[in-house]
Amino acid sequence: MEKNPCIIEVNDLSATFEERQILHKVAFRAFEQEITVILGASGSGKTTVLKHILGLYNIQEGYISILGKNLSMITESEQKKLYKAIGVFYQNGGLLNSLTIGENLGLPLEQHTDLDDEMIRSIVMLKLNLVNLVNVYDHYPSQLSGGMLKRAALARAMIMDPPLLFCDEPGAGLDPVSLASLDSLLVNLKLQLGISMVIITHQVSSILRIADRIVFLEEGRVIFYGTLSEALDSGDPDVRDFFNKGMRGYDSSKNS
Repeated sequence: MEKNPCIIEVNDLSATFEERQILHKVAFRAFEQEITVILGASGSGKTTVLKHILGLYNIQEGYISILGKNLSMITESEQKKLYKAIGVFYQNGGLLNSLTIGENLGLPLEQHTDLDDEMIRSIVMLKLNLVNLVNVYDHYPSQLSGGMLKRAALARAMIMDPPLLFCDEPGAGLDPVSLASLDSLLVNLKLQLGISMVIITHQVSSILRIADRIVFLEEGRVIFYGTLSEALDSGDPDVRDFFNKGMRGYDSSKNS
């Protein structure tokens, strides 16, 4: 029996595009205050699964529940309310280059709340401090390093205090030191704020540092679902090969 409540349930999710079946009865669950990692090779279907969960694709066959809401049965207004409770951290950061970091973070609060400018600035500063960014409020995205941009994008994804955060390849393009720093930040946010996360990544070093649970996709099918320790002990040759290749040169002492 799982110790935390289920926050996402995907059951028998299948999808066909242009007469080609991309997903085949995909099924898994994600739990509160855990980091669930979806992994697989390019073309395995992981981004397609994420887009279904985020409501960007209509469900053709199967069932998805998020925060207790059946995506096939909720109204449009219920769906809008649901997705306000979800943060999304995009691979490219998704920040607007024409706005300062402070303006980027404040934009969702301006659009979805009645807070005054002073309160919005205070919330933005709080979120920047949470991701260890100081003195960047008035900077533009082009003035930040790659690692700082990732943290700013993470702060923006959390600006509405979502209980659930989705991250699409958050460490893409980062050097090993910056990647380890971002991983540590994600784990700390989970522990300190109780945020649940679903993360797409192929980087084994990150998976070893952050994952509580693994969903391994291959050609649109789940070939493994379980905890990180179960994945590392798996007898499946594809799962074993993925981790064995990725762990070459990885220092397990850094997994703290």
